[in-house]
Amino acid sequence: MATGKSCSRWMASFAALLMVVSLSGCFDKEGDQRKAFIDFLQNTVMRSGERLPTLTTDQKKQFGPLVSDYAILYGFSQQISQAMDEGMKPVVDSVNSIRVPQDYLTQRDPLRQANGSLNVLGQQVQNAKMQADGAHSALKQPDDLKSVYDQVFQKVVTTPANTMAPLIPAAQTFTQQLVQVGDFIQQQGTQVGFTAGGIQFPTSQQASQYNSLIGPLASQHQAFMQAYSSAQNSMQ
Repeated sequence: MATGKSCSRWMASFAALLMVVSLSGCFDKEGDQRKAFIDFLQNTVMRSGERLPTLTTDQKKQFGPLVSDYAILYGFSQQISQAMDEGMKPVVDSVNSIRVPQDYLTQRDPLRQANGSLNVLGQQVQNAKMQADGAHSALKQPDDLKSVYDQVFQKVVTTPANTMAPLIPAAQTFTQQLVQVGDFIQQQGTQVGFTAGGIQFPTSQQASQYNSLIGPLASQHQAFMQAYSSAQNSMQ
């Protein structure tokens, strides 16, 4: 027959056992979440292209609180994709539309508008990078997750942000020069003639001014396209 003291001791031992089981279950759940998230980072995110996938309902359940860790990566990726779509793609489209001298006239307004948005775009990218860096540094992750997450952060955030840094000024310089060419042609009014994909001016002085304006375009175009290709490749 159990006494009150021995019964109390047994109950305390049983309660301790339940606590251990409960805590072990909690730790197992966290381990499963971390394992699933690491697998997702390695086999999905690292192989994703420009746009990271949106998490499914099942994935959110699998990852638990680690969903917020992914939100840092996903949010920055969305902002960079938007920057490329809204800031750089219009520049590329206008540049590709210039095939003959007359196109400098038709594209100067779209290029002027695109150039004006590039300053804002640069600030947006810089702010997004600072926000992502701050959130990243505040994370408290176990070593196994941290090593993988840091690699993904480098691919998704750091490298694209670094490649955008030279792209924006290259785009600004190039678009400014293209606009200047278009403005010059516009200023000549009816004195300008367009024939067989070329341009004619009534005076050698006008022709010389035009040639001095288009002179830098080849090197500026090359610098812009190299920077643009690097930015695109960094997001692949």
